[in-house]
Amino acid sequence: MRQPCWRGARGRGRGARARTEEVVFTPSHTASLHTAIAAVSSGRRRTGARVVVSAVERAAVLHAAVHGGLERHVVDVDRSGRVDARAMSAALARPGTALAALQHANGEVGTLQPVEAVHDVARAADVPLLVDAGASLGHVPVAGAWDVLAGDPADWGAAPGVGVLALRSRVRRRSPFPEDPDPLVPGGVSVPAAFSAAVGLQAVLADLEAQDARRRALVDRVRTAVAATVPDVEVVGDPVDRLPHVVTFSFLYVDGEALLTELDRAGVAVGSGSACTSGTLEPSHVLAAMEVLTHGNVRIALDRSTTADDVEHLLAVLPGAVARVRAALGVEGL
Repeated sequence: MRQPCWRGARGRGRGARARTEEVVFTPSHTASLHTAIAAVSSGRRRTGARVVVSAVERAAVLHAAVHGGLERHVVDVDRSGRVDARAMSAALARPGTALAALQHANGEVGTLQPVEAVHDVARAADVPLLVDAGASLGHVPVAGAWDVLAGDPADWGAAPGVGVLALRSRVRRRSPFPEDPDPLVPGGVSVPAAFSAAVGLQAVLADLEAQDARRRALVDRVRTAVAATVPDVEVVGDPVDRLPHVVTFSFLYVDGEALLTELDRAGVAVGSGSACTSGTLEPSHVLAAMEVLTHGNVRIALDRSTTADDVEHLLAVLPGAVARVRAALGVEGL
């Protein structure tokens, strides 16, 4: 299929724009990440097999970085979930590095990453940088500091069944699949799904600034109120340099799934556990890397339909829900 021209949010330089021939549509965001790592590492196999990643990348990136003989090098993050740009830069500049991967923002705790600083060093070292913008596109501007970019249409409200992958023409790649007219996406994807994703992104970018201000105010309200009304809670993620719509907190002496059940009874839908491995009940690898509480965590993502009344309802029922879960576990008053 002929790819629609991709015009993402503007930023420094070329911004997140890409030429038509640099964009492919894949079946999903996970497929985009897997394909990017496999294709670029294969194209640079003479350079080495090392893939440098941050400790808070999506599970899809972490798993792909050890697949097929690749060697994963993990760079730690601080308690806000942000990677040290100098440590990341030093790691990717080492000989034998085929690819580096750094998310634009963490979709679980909202923290923005120092992508531009890392990209500058990556360019100087001639190492392509894969930027996972799955949690960012449609919510905040994404600058042009990338060589490979993956976006998730589902995160800006598009129908499932399509992912977006952009590869600068200068990046060497080799298809990991058998020969096909669509070398990176054998068989192609649904044309209506691809066009609906593009139209959806145009729609959300049209009122990006207004939605940013509204949702940041609501998240600030949640962060402040939860810390003030619920004992033994840790609000995680950078309080300022973050996505506008995500807030996560962890409660001591609370089972996350039990808390979700209590909130569901009160008409509140939130998430718990790792946002990128929602099919499991394993502790969040993101929170573990940040060295914060990994249990009793609640993740809230405010969409465009979330109102101030919805937020106030959550804040009204949350203290009681936490208290009931703690009572059931016999940990009241600790």
